[in-house]
Amino acid sequence: MNEADTCRKFVVPKLVKAGWDNEPHSFTEQRSFTDGRIIPLGNKVRRGKQKRADYLLRYTRDFSIAIVEAKADYQTPAAGLQQAKEYAAILGLSFAYSTNGTGIVEFDYTTGLESNLTEFPSPAELWSRLQKSKGLTEAQSQKLLTPYNLQSGKVPRYYQDLAINRTVETIVAGKRRVLLTMATGTGKTTTAFQICWKLWHSRWNLKDDHRRPRILYLADRNILVDDPMVKDFAPFGDAAFKIENGKVVKSREMYFAIYQAIAEDENRRGLYKEYAPDFFDLVIVDECHRGSARADSSWREILTYFAPATQLGMTATPLREDNRDTYEYFGNPIYTYSLRQGIEDGFLAPYRVHRVITTADAAGWRPTKGELDRYGREIPDDEYHTKDFEKVIALRARTEAIARHLTDFMKGNDRFAKTIVFCVDQPHADEMRQILNNLNKDLTQPHPDYVCRVTADEGDIGKGHLSRFQELEEPTPVILTTSQLLTTGVDAPMVKNIVLARVVGSMNEFKQIIGRGTRVRDDYGKLFFTILDYTGSASRHFADPDFDGDPARIDETRIDDEGGVTTTEVLQPEPVDYDTVVSEKLPAEIDEVHEAVEPRKFFVDGGVIEIAHEVVWELDAEGKKLRVIQYTDYIAEKVRTLFPAASTLRQQWADAYRRDDIVAQLEERGIDFGALAMDMKQPEADPFDLLCHIAFNAPLRTRRERAERLRQDKKDFFERYGPEARAILNDLLDKYAESGVDQFKIPESLKLAPISSRGNVTEIIGFFGGTEKLKAAVAEMQVHLYAA
Repeated sequence: MNEADTCRKFVVPKLVKAGWDNEPHSFTEQRSFTDGRIIPLGNKVRRGKQKRADYLLRYTRDFSIAIVEAKADYQTPAAGLQQAKEYAAILGLSFAYSTNGTGIVEFDYTTGLESNLTEFPSPAELWSRLQKSKGLTEAQSQKLLTPYNLQSGKVPRYYQDLAINRTVETIVAGKRRVLLTMATGTGKTTTAFQICWKLWHSRWNLKDDHRRPRILYLADRNILVDDPMVKDFAPFGDAAFKIENGKVVKSREMYFAIYQAIAEDENRRGLYKEYAPDFFDLVIVDECHRGSARADSSWREILTYFAPATQLGMTATPLREDNRDTYEYFGNPIYTYSLRQGIEDGFLAPYRVHRVITTADAAGWRPTKGELDRYGREIPDDEYHTKDFEKVIALRARTEAIARHLTDFMKGNDRFAKTIVFCVDQPHADEMRQILNNLNKDLTQPHPDYVCRVTADEGDIGKGHLSRFQELEEPTPVILTTSQLLTTGVDAPMVKNIVLARVVGSMNEFKQIIGRGTRVRDDYGKLFFTILDYTGSASRHFADPDFDGDPARIDETRIDDEGGVTTTEVLQPEPVDYDTVVSEKLPAEIDEVHEAVEPRKFFVDGGVIEIAHEVVWELDAEGKKLRVIQYTDYIAEKVRTLFPAASTLRQQWADAYRRDDIVAQLEERGIDFGALAMDMKQPEADPFDLLCHIAFNAPLRTRRERAERLRQDKKDFFERYGPEARAILNDLLDKYAESGVDQFKIPESLKLAPISSRGNVTEIIGFFGGTEKLKAAVAEMQVHLYAA
């Protein structure tokens, strides 16, 4: 009896008998809880294997409690226990089970005990054990089990489930400071909404009064509160209110505010003081690493004032020296879901990085003696480098070089791929917009909003551009230029290009920026994105040992004077030299950053600057960094790891079934034969010969050469068959020479010309004396084909 039979005949009846099919309890069968890692294969992608539980046991619709792994009856009951425990650990479940249909093995995470059972425990028994281990009262348990609001249609993913329930459990248990660390793009807002909904709907509050809690949702940018308020938090309806324009309302329950609107400054008393210190039961601090949790923050006093409230911090950034204050204030996170894990699970898009270096960035720029800038000011004689560009000195020729390269890149890939260009400041963003507009005049004529600037100066117009940019069905705007405004809080799932035209010195900000591209939309073909890095920010941060979402395949493209590719290498990023990184301090009010009337930097309009160098990094399937080797050496290493000798590879490749396994294994490592053949300019070569040439220095042969050699060396093989069968084998060999090994698939190939003209499938099989003899003949021909 196989695994499916075990499930159908034994496992399901036992689960039903134990009560897992009685409302509100339930179980789901063959539940995939990850999407499978997205693996780039040249210009294509494929999904890796999903993690799938045989059975997931739910105490209520929204609270999973146990997992069951089933095995065939000829295996031991414990055969699936390690997998069950692995999945239980990922899902945060307290009970793991393995069964072969007759025996059941339980691992209880609340006690650490492993037990042999004959029946599954009931939902009531497991809940009682869990409740006891966590020390939850009946009232606390009911609040924890309050159902989600699924009005939006967003069903929380497994890690959001875990974050929501763990947070609610921690809050109802009485802990006053709580921290969640979740990578950008993993749905912190959805998580926050469900936490608030469960607490609000269950009437939790710090005083145990019969009322709903009063909750304050704090952030440092309007977009971080406006967007959630009208989207995710819409089910709160009239209970929601935004504190702004000095207006104080105390009759609502779900409040939103930015620090700047309620903080104290030299001109006004802090608006937050209009509320009693114990007015709010819960304060949620979004992007807490950047605001009030910092010890030196002027907004820290707001949290100090509302100290009686439970305070939940949410951040995308794991512990680092530059955010240590956050962790000291809130404590260790009760749950962490990293960028690396999001990519591994297939919920976040992988990315490739183009490191592009202009001649000015490569060698520096120095003015001629007495050179004047745009405003007639003499430029100080000094050597200027990347960290100075657009801060101390603005080189229009450099901006033009970047814009030309970006335009050419999009022309070669997708001119309507949504793109965000991060510039140094608002004037830089405007100049970049103008140059990009003129370089794409063939598109800006029919689409005047093809390129737009979205900064604080645009106000409502800029918000309109951004709103259309975020829409899935709106083709324009395509390119947005900005400085600080779009680094965080912008949910634009179709962003395919992130362009760094400014130095990003902070790891926190860097993660926020690349988070603009990590959203996945399978239904719209958005499965990966590209970072075009013109300042070296990406390569510095990838080299940081604390970075948790590394690109791994790194191929460097050197370009000659005519723009042609000369070499391709795989690189390891250089170590970070943080002394050269410009410190970027967040303005007190990001929505109101304006340039001074007097230019604060020198503007140079003349000169010629070109692209000197380009490097491409790409995530491989393993998420590891590579050494400085040729890309072909990377493939050679992977092949030799799987097959120590060419003879081993040849033996397995000749077997069609094992060949499919080899192709799958190499694809999982990011190796695509079509792309490899094109890269090596060998489209007629057999994939086997490509691999042997790269890994074992064997001579390259075309498929046609292999076919002709087989005909010459193995005439006796063909002579064993009658004229009709021999003709069909020769047809198959011709189709292989033309199109590749897929032509050996039986019976598919028999239905295609010219073989189909020799008879229907049944007649063709008859020429060989039966189906098995036909398959044996084709299999033997492939063995001879790859014999040498």
